[in-house]
Amino acid sequence: MNIIETEAITFAGILNYPPVQIPEGSVTFLTGDSGSGKTTFLRLLNSTLTPVSGRVFYRGKDTGFEDPLEIRQKMLLTGQSVYLFDTTIRDNFRMYYEYRDLKPPSDEFIKEYLSLCIAPFPITSSCNTLSGGERQRVYLSIFLSFGADAFLLDEPTSALDRNLSDSVFSNIVSFAKKSNISLVVVSHDTELVRKYAEYEVSLSKRVMV
Repeated sequence: MNIIETEAITFAGILNYPPVQIPEGSVTFLTGDSGSGKTTFLRLLNSTLTPVSGRVFYRGKDTGFEDPLEIRQKMLLTGQSVYLFDTTIRDNFRMYYEYRDLKPPSDEFIKEYLSLCIAPFPITSSCNTLSGGERQRVYLSIFLSFGADAFLLDEPTSALDRNLSDSVFSNIVSFAKKSNISLVVVSHDTELVRKYAEYEVSLSKRVMV
């Protein structure tokens, strides 16, 4: 069963996307040259952006007729930019949860997701003392903790070295497989694509491969 499908999507008069089918529970990478519209495509999938023409389907339903906020919660997008408050890791988790009207997470819950992203920092650590790669892992752990049917990950390990990138992504794939979560990933790391992609969509070639 496909969790996401698209038909003849266009955007801004210059981006024309191929028809895409993303099987439920799969790891799908979007590849292509810079400017091929990979980040834009992720935003179109979860209704952050609206296509000029064409349709996006989530579990067989046209997202154009669904509540965009509900779609964004089911297909959760983590962008390239990291947004953390200049306070503790614990407070960052709790503030993001409060923003979503969710019960504050326990310390053990926070530690579980920090461990998932190989971010074993004390939860009382201030985020403004963390390096770029450390902040990226904390930010990613917050969003993974929300849970979703699909995670749309835009360069999720861009600030990490090769070994750490592989370790973090391996954990994310294992986490997703246990819960039948679909991953749609944009990454320029060809080694990650080679090792983890079950499906690859080339947006430069405008074809499925």
